[in-house]
Amino acid sequence: MVSSSGANLKKKNKNEDHVNKAYLGIRQMLFHGELSSGQKISPRDIADHLQMSPTPVIQALKFLEFKDLVRHVSKRGYYTQPLNLNEVEEIYELRELLEVALLEKTIRNLEQTGIDKLRKAFDDYLKAAEKVYNTKIVSEAHLTDELMKDMDFHLTLASLSGTTLYRNMLRNLFDLFYLKYRGRVLFLARKGNVDVEHKKIFESVLAKDIKKSQTALSKHIRNVKKHVLTGLNHYIKEKQKTSF
Repeated sequence: MVSSSGANLKKKNKNEDHVNKAYLGIRQMLFHGELSSGQKISPRDIADHLQMSPTPVIQALKFLEFKDLVRHVSKRGYYTQPLNLNEVEEIYELRELLEVALLEKTIRNLEQTGIDKLRKAFDDYLKAAEKVYNTKIVSEAHLTDELMKDMDFHLTLASLSGTTLYRNMLRNLFDLFYLKYRGRVLFLARKGNVDVEHKKIFESVLAKDIKKSQTALSKHIRNVKKHVLTGLNHYIKEKQKTSF
């Protein structure tokens, strides 16, 4: 016989599982651009898509609102966040501050295990980038893989510093950027200097040259920021043209 407290705990765990499933499902929809910027979100439609009731979906949306990934308008419902170029610029500026600051600790802590982890992250990125740059017809899967391997390379660099809090802050910045803007940045043609810039960062870290590493990383992040902002500005202008 199951006690009332045991039954309540089982019910609570089941509810948490449903909320977590809804949360992960909405994250996937944001990441794949299935929910566009400024779009009203229908909990019922998402619930139907995820084959569950609207209740856990609404709870998941509340958590996503807390993380600033969606917004709630009183008496109107939930919406995806609109495109915000100032926020994009701030994300890259924060990335530069965090990543460059962590490099010194990464280099000072660097041992063979760390070198192996960083080499794998670097090699994985190069393989993903090669599929994008050397394929006539680039698939969304190839572009997504390149973005994820790029993120892994940067997060590996940060994690080797041994500073868990800063690494998690950086991870949250990537989350914020990709879940809000990935659908807009995925279409951007990646210019072919990213792999070269990664190589400079990788080699200078292995050489334990702190100043050179910081300069290479700072230049890389600024170049990507410039490219992304240029692409997003172009996207906004094209969208304005089609709206008339």
